Amino acid sequence: MAKAKTVFFCKECGYESGKWLGQCPGCRNWDTMVEGKSVTKGTTAPKTYRTPAGGSQGVVSLSKVEFRKNERLETGIGELDRVLGGGIVPGSLVLVGGDPGIGKSTLLLQMCKELANKEKKVLYISGEESCEQIKMRADRIEDFKGDLLLLSETNLTLIEEIAGEIKPEILIIDSIQTMYKEDVSGSPGSISQVRESTSVLMHIAKILGITVFIVGHVTKEGNVAGPRLLEHMVDTVLYFEGENHASYRMLRAVKNRFGSTNEVGVFEMKQTGLSEVTNPSEYMLQGKPVNEPGSVVTCTMEGTRPILVEIQALVCRTSFNFPRRTVAGADFNRLNILMAVLEKRMGLKMAECDAYVNVAGGMKLNETSIDLSVVAAIVSSYFNKEIDEKTIIFGEVGLTGEVRAVSNANTRVLEAEKMGFNRVILPAANLKGLPEVKLKLCPIKSVREFGQYLN
Repeated sequence: MAKAKTVFFCKECGYESGKWLGQCPGCRNWDTMVEGKSVTKGTTAPKTYRTPAGGSQGVVSLSKVEFRKNERLETGIGELDRVLGGGIVPGSLVLVGGDPGIGKSTLLLQMCKELANKEKKVLYISGEESCEQIKMRADRIEDFKGDLLLLSETNLTLIEEIAGEIKPEILIIDSIQTMYKEDVSGSPGSISQVRESTSVLMHIAKILGITVFIVGHVTKEGNVAGPRLLEHMVDTVLYFEGENHASYRMLRAVKNRFGSTNEVGVFEMKQTGLSEVTNPSEYMLQGKPVNEPGSVVTCTMEGTRPILVEIQALVCRTSFNFPRRTVAGADFNRLNILMAVLEKRMGLKMAECDAYVNVAGGMKLNETSIDLSVVAAIVSSYFNKEIDEKTIIFGEVGLTGEVRAVSNANTRVLEAEKMGFNRVILPAANLKGLPEVKLKLCPIKSVREFGQYLN
C-alpha cells in the first residue's frame, strides 16, 4: 500500500510544492500555500479528461464548424437570461457563487421549476440536503407543474454513471465543496478534490452535452472557495450578491464565454422565493424623503442597465480633534478627494465638519459618475438647503473642480425622463449628442456653478 505524503498547493493557481513557501512561484502571491495530501508512485493516478469539447471529433476546420445562433435555452427567469447572455448554452459549465443564505440554491431551484414546467429533463443533485428537504423548499416556491429529478449524493463516480444513464438536459450540483472522488486523496472541499471534481463535471458537460450548474461557496474575501483554477475551467462565473439585512439581490457575471460580463440581474427575496425586479430604479427610490437637505438622486450604470439611486449626506460641525469621515456604499478615498475639492475650490470649511455619506438601499457604487451627486449632497447638507426632489445629478469631478463627461449620458437622461423627473444636472461636455427630451437639461462646467440649484 502506498504511503501518503504531505504536499502544499497554492489555493490561487494550484501550484504544487513539496514544502511550504511564503510566496507561490506560480502566481507570485503571498500566503496562498495550503497543506494537502498526495500519494507516492505506484498508485493509480486520478483520471483526467482531455477529450476536445463536443466529443472525439479530431481536428476540424473552423469554416466547417456548424453553429446555430438560436440554440440557447431560455430559463424562464428574465433577469437570469439577461446575465447569461440570452439563455443557457447547451453543454456549458456554469459556476454560481455567493455568501451562505444569499439565495443561490433558491435561484437554481426556481430555474429548475421553470425548465421542468417546459418538460425539460432536469436532475438536481444535492450534497447538503436530503430529497425531503429539497421538496420542502420546492413547496415554498410553489407552481411546480413539471417533474424534477432529485438525487442526494456526494460520490462523483456514481453521479457520473447516473448522468450517463439518465442524460438530463440540465444538471445541478449543490455544492462543489461537498463532492468527492474515491481515488483522489483529501477530504471533500480540499484543493485536490475540488480540482478533480470540476474536471469530471467538465467531462459531463462537454462530452455528453449536458449543461451543468455548479454551486460554489465563497471565502471571507468573497472569492469562490477552492483553487483559482476552478474559475478558469468553467465557461461562466456568476456571483450572487446582496446584504443579509436587505431584501434585494444582484446577480453579476464576472466571466462569460458566451456573452457580456456587463449585465446585472436584480432580484427581491420574498417568502415564496426570489422575485425579479424589472424596474430597479423604482425599487431603489422607495421611501425617499421629500425636500430634505442632503438627499440627491443620481443615475448609475450597472452594466448596460441604468439604475436611479439616492445619495444621502450629513455634514455637521465636529467635536473631535480630527473630523470624522464615514461612507457606506461608496469609495472612502474618493470622498476625501471630493471634500478637499470643495474646501479648495468653493471655500467650504470641510476641515471643521464631520461628514457622513450613504448610498440608500445598500448598493455599492464604484463609478466616478456619482461624484457630482456626492458633492451636491454634501453642499446641500452643509448649507441646510434642499435640492428639488425631481432633479437627477450625475458627472465626474476633477481636482480643479471641473465637471467632466461620463459615459452613457443619453441612457441616464432617458431613464430620468421615464421615471418622471423634470430636471437633469449634468456635465456640459455631455450636452452634445443627447436625444430630444421633455425634461430640463442643466449643464455645468465646474462645481462652483452648483450653488444656483439650491432652494
